[in-house]
Amino acid sequence: MHFDLTDLRLYLNILDTGNITAGAGRTHLSLAAASARIRAMEASLGIEFLQRNRRGVTPTPAGKALAQHARVLLQQAERMQQDLADYAKGVKGQVRLLCNTTAITEYLPELLADFLREHPNLDIDLQELPSARITHALRQGAADLGIVSDAIDTDDLQTRPFRDDPLVLILPRDHPLADAGDVSFSDTLHHDYVGLSADSALAVYLEEQALHIGSRMQIRIRADGFDGVMRMVARGAGLAIVPLAAVERWPGEKPFQSRALQEPWAQRKLLLCARDFAALPGYANALLPALTLP
Repeated sequence: MHFDLTDLRLYLNILDTGNITAGAGRTHLSLAAASARIRAMEASLGIEFLQRNRRGVTPTPAGKALAQHARVLLQQAERMQQDLADYAKGVKGQVRLLCNTTAITEYLPELLADFLREHPNLDIDLQELPSARITHALRQGAADLGIVSDAIDTDDLQTRPFRDDPLVLILPRDHPLADAGDVSFSDTLHHDYVGLSADSALAVYLEEQALHIGSRMQIRIRADGFDGVMRMVARGAGLAIVPLAAVERWPGEKPFQSRALQEPWAQRKLLLCARDFAALPGYANALLPALTLP
């Protein structure tokens, strides 16, 4: 058996993305090189690690076992690298941070930029995922830290408060619901919506809430980011649900109405979480003060 760290990173990236092409891109390899590495890994033991199908790949039982060992080995390699950084200038550590849509767009850009400026030897692998996938990744050791909605089960993880993150309904000023009194989420589902990209964490979250009450959101168009969504709502394209933080960031007078949502799931709080804060490697622990409320 001859696996190197690149093989293991490639394999985990393939599992995380669900296909070899995306995993190769995340590992900075060509598709041909990535495929050759996976074939060599499987040939070295005479077993298959991946099941191929039209939708992508899934791990075999042997592949699941390999993933568990690969995560441990890569964590140990990263911690060794960080421990040696004190003795060798220029060696970098990389914090793996998973976040939901609001955290990654509204709260983290300036915060992480300041952190990187102050810590030139550290990098951040920042990825957006739905909260449920973030907690799963933390439990599997696939990330150091995560920022998730408090609606997700975190009983077996350690958490700290990050930010209050209520969601609000925004609507054009001349919308039929503009003059209505209290409006429930179910009332809005009879009207057209402007949504985020279908794979964004918040879009997935809102679709789940609609399905819980036996309905679907009527998405006329999807925009890339909260600014695009709000600009389309202002022009009359439909309703939208966005974080209050995004609405408050709008400069000057707002060209749309904003309504608080009364549903409990809309009164979100964001949590910073990890399997064990005390067991974090040094480079991840360095980020904690920047992410923790005073």
